[in-house]
Amino acid sequence: MLELRLLRYFVVLAEELHFGRAALRLSISQPPLSVAIKQLEELVGAQLFERNSKEVRLTAAGAHLQQRANQVLALASQATQETRDVALGVRGHLRVGFVGSSLYRGLPQALSAFQLAHPLVRVDMLELNSADQLQELVQARLDLGLVHSVTPPDGVRSARLMNEPFLACLPEHHPLADQADIDLAELSAERLILFSSQVSPLYHQRIYQMCQTHGFAPEIRHEVRHWLSVLSLVSVGQGVAIVPAALKHVGMPRLIFRPLRGEQPSSELLAIWRSTPENPLIRILMDCLLTAIAALNDEPAAPH
Repeated sequence: MLELRLLRYFVVLAEELHFGRAALRLSISQPPLSVAIKQLEELVGAQLFERNSKEVRLTAAGAHLQQRANQVLALASQATQETRDVALGVRGHLRVGFVGSSLYRGLPQALSAFQLAHPLVRVDMLELNSADQLQELVQARLDLGLVHSVTPPDGVRSARLMNEPFLACLPEHHPLADQADIDLAELSAERLILFSSQVSPLYHQRIYQMCQTHGFAPEIRHEVRHWLSVLSLVSVGQGVAIVPAALKHVGMPRLIFRPLRGEQPSSELLAIWRSTPENPLIRILMDCLLTAIAALNDEPAAPH
């Protein structure tokens, strides 16, 4: 097998065509250089140089190897630099899953800042619900997920990016739309549009328990897989919903959002990623997310 060291010695000698000058450039003495060239000729099975007392010349085989050796050394140098860049988080590839509501929680701003600072990093985005993201992450088809409340399995780490209140989401002509805030018990007779328990069991359970705490079991008319589907159904009068506050920024018509009275559980946005292998790009993107979220909330970025 050819060693890069032998190729480097050969290339320098091919450029200098003088053992003394080549050895000087390589910071070695002439005997080790002669031995290295002999080893290389034995490995390739061809004479690479013609030598006499007056000059050193490349053979046809040597001229061919010089071109190939330069290509190999350039590729080796490029691979070394790219590997170093990946380790430093300068270059690489990130596959990021996200729930739709994260588009209103600083994700676009974070991506813009990340790509501006790291133009050599390719980021692929995939919108998936929380359960599907967790599955894709475990199977190494995602590097980072942005999810609602989940319980990460072994081998998956998580960090909370933000907490926000739940709001009541009503069609614009709803009888409660004129109130400044709403007691959850006032929705006891309403049809509730809710996230599917199979898609996000913790979110489903959290909202269901909120209703039970206020003395009623909600009539769940529709269970859907995406928050935008929830909003769409509310906007056409199919029911009401309890949604994270970020969704009031969606801009969908015919919707009214009102705060809920009293203390309520909050909605979380979590980042999830595999414990190993370490990927510095994940931490960099998370820093961008925290900064973007803090800017939206007009507060300093939280440490993590």
